[in-house]
Amino acid sequence: MSLITSSIGQGLLWAILGVALFLTFRILDFPDMTVEGTFPLGAAVTVTAITQGASPLLATLYGFLAGAAGGLITGLLYTKGKIPILLAGILVMTACLSVNLRVMGGSNVSLIGKKTFFSAAFFQTLPKYFDSVIIGGLTITVITALVVVFLETELGQAFIVTGDNPVMARSQGINTDNMTILGLTLSNGLVGLCGALISQSNGYADANMGIGIIVVALASIIIGEVVFGELTLNQRLVAVTLGSIIYRFVLLLVLQLGFSTNDLNLISAIILALCMMLPNLRNSLNLNGILRKGLVSNEKE
Repeated sequence: MSLITSSIGQGLLWAILGVALFLTFRILDFPDMTVEGTFPLGAAVTVTAITQGASPLLATLYGFLAGAAGGLITGLLYTKGKIPILLAGILVMTACLSVNLRVMGGSNVSLIGKKTFFSAAFFQTLPKYFDSVIIGGLTITVITALVVVFLETELGQAFIVTGDNPVMARSQGINTDNMTILGLTLSNGLVGLCGALISQSNGYADANMGIGIIVVALASIIIGEVVFGELTLNQRLVAVTLGSIIYRFVLLLVLQLGFSTNDLNLISAIILALCMMLPNLRNSLNLNGILRKGLVSNEKE
């Protein structure tokens, strides 16, 4: 039971990363590599702030702002510096590696004996891992609701149009550069927030904890889309959270089968590749047509 609770809690916490990447990858159509730098940056800033005596709430806010700063720099490099999309993200991601080491004063920092969200007295009275379920559930609910409200505003609609058709957006007087900068700043702020919470949950921050996390975020998005099919934009945001939880259960199953934790990045990549190929495989094999024919023949009988 504790393993199931842990998987749900981790799925809810990591869903923040999925929603963040959904803003750039799906809505803005921007393949943002910055996340592999801003995730550990948010963790490094938060953990360092806590060890220096800051409250968990204030330290988490610092993590959000640090991630947002990274996204802002990527946006400026792309829109004002005219650096290609992928290269702009990779440059900031690489720079964050040095920044993280500078912030922490080493490759990692522990939170042992320090007060965090997860060490609050209230959570000590609950069963194991319920702290991550409650904190993750509340956080992703608030974030999803705020994103939904934002996307329904005039600014949010301009943001969506920028991703759908930049040429048409510019013809309507929308400053697409500003929309891109806004999207990258907001998205990476949420990535930094995710790093801040994950580091508090794990009890440490590591300079290399961002390696491969873009695959984790993409897995949440793709699994949600594959499992739940055609959805509205708001429903797809919820599906990202459900996809994140499903992904955690898949990893739990893989570990139960005897695989090593060292294989998780490889397994994550395989899962993501299979999920991305599934729609095309379904179409190539005409599975939908076969199912329809089967249903028709059953009705005739």
